[in-house]
Amino acid sequence: MSLTVGMRGEAALVVGDEHTAARFGAGGVHVFGTPMMIGLMENAAWQLVQPELAEGETTVGTLVNVRHLAATPVGGHVTATAELIEVAGRRLVFRVSAHDDHQLIGEGIHERARIQLDRFLARLNEQANNTSTADSAEATP
Repeated sequence: MSLTVGMRGEAALVVGDEHTAARFGAGGVHVFGTPMMIGLMENAAWQLVQPELAEGETTVGTLVNVRHLAATPVGGHVTATAELIEVAGRRLVFRVSAHDDHQLIGEGIHERARIQLDRFLARLNEQANNTSTADSAEATP
């Protein structure tokens, strides 16, 4: 594994109706929605590091702190960039930004944690089983 501070990655899309704030119920405006911008930023970070991880490893998002600075209309092209700025054990910190055809539309910090996928899924499954057992016990008179 060779995660190096300064590595950069990108993810891009053309804004469709499915990417708008109106589609997410976030204001009813037909422009690129903040949840999609954040998702694109996360995707840029994930794609950047995934090839460098050991087999069975992946990353999950743990923190997003971004500002959405400008609106992008349907049909606009958006590119998100992630730059790895810190590696602290399992914690990976990225400077993220997004640009459309005309300007910077978002910027901030995103953190991801390296995980062993099989262990993560096993714990999740155990939690689901514990929840369903507790729900069954509560439902019993």
